[in-house]
Amino acid sequence: MIADRKLIYLTTADFIVRSAYQMGKTPLLPIFALTLGASDAYLGLIVSVSTLTGMVLKPWIGLFSDFFGRRCWLLIGTAVFALMPFVYGFIETPQQLFGVRIMHGLATAIYGPVTLAYVVEHSSKNCAERLGWFSMARTAGYIIGPGVAGWLLLTQEPVHVFTYIGLLSCAAFLPILLLDEGTPGQAPRCRPSRKLVFQAFKNVGRKPAVWLAGGLESAMYVALYALKTFLPVYAVSTGINIALVGIFFSALEATHLFIKPWGGRLGDRLGYLPTVAFGMLILSVAIPLIPTVDREGLLLLLAVFLGLSEALIVPSAVALAFEQLPAQNVGTGMGLIGTFKNAGKVAGPIIAGVLMGKFDFAATLNILGVVLLLGAIVIFGCEVFLRKKRRKLSALK
Repeated sequence: MIADRKLIYLTTADFIVRSAYQMGKTPLLPIFALTLGASDAYLGLIVSVSTLTGMVLKPWIGLFSDFFGRRCWLLIGTAVFALMPFVYGFIETPQQLFGVRIMHGLATAIYGPVTLAYVVEHSSKNCAERLGWFSMARTAGYIIGPGVAGWLLLTQEPVHVFTYIGLLSCAAFLPILLLDEGTPGQAPRCRPSRKLVFQAFKNVGRKPAVWLAGGLESAMYVALYALKTFLPVYAVSTGINIALVGIFFSALEATHLFIKPWGGRLGDRLGYLPTVAFGMLILSVAIPLIPTVDREGLLLLLAVFLGLSEALIVPSAVALAFEQLPAQNVGTGMGLIGTFKNAGKVAGPIIAGVLMGKFDFAATLNILGVVLLLGAIVIFGCEVFLRKKRRKLSALK
């Protein structure tokens, strides 16, 4: 019961700070940037720079949490979440906003790997299912945060909304202060010398499951963020009701939100590789079908399948990596996977933009679908190979 309480505290804190952070990202941040006179190109940099911060820093934050403990880094991350929104009130130029976004992105760079490491170390059983339940808080923040921000913008100036965000984020200190260090093995150990840092990255880099999990998440987010970027453009050019596009992405996130724990449970029961491969297969089929449907109901059904695929892939991919990670390098491994994830989010719109320059929207999604299908086939092949290997070992025994 105590262990369950720890997970509830962490999930509550993550829900608070993620909801507040998403309030400050959409639709508030673009509107605030425009009031400062930001150009369209600079606006894109301002919105994406926090993701780049996480891509660079997550492995290092995870590494430091391995050495100094999880709880102190969660307190630091919560402090950044709580304090940075108050700085927006002093911003006067787009350049200053760009710098503040870099610092604000440090909060998610800390919370990403450290919270995942805390959750997977929580118990040796049902790892993917726990990740699914915990991730519900993060996904809920993506749904609730923008809606609350839009409602506040009806009566408040953008800079004042950032003040509310800071006040809300301060509430996360209470559940974080109620946490202990997590597992006995994660008490602060020693100062990370150059040799120990090199050894930590070497230990993580030698684990195929870490690269596989990171690569799978990256491929998934390349496809999904390419879709998020260009489906609205496609809808406008073909006369599709833009409100339907909004409902499409809401249905995707809602499906992902509610199915993720059960997707994780399926991974714990049937195996992580088969579950991830099944999710990749669904994604590879659903994405190319989007330009072919001409009925609203079918389009929303595809959104449900996309949400289902994400719910199957993410918990099992992370749990698969955790199985191979040394106990002293869990945070470093979670950070490296987070870097892959952020890279996919950044690369998705860029890759799709390059493809759209040579092909149309349908052909671009077909190409992405083929790549995902090849990934699913490779994973199925890995599972078959590992099963044969296990049978041979059992026969020798």
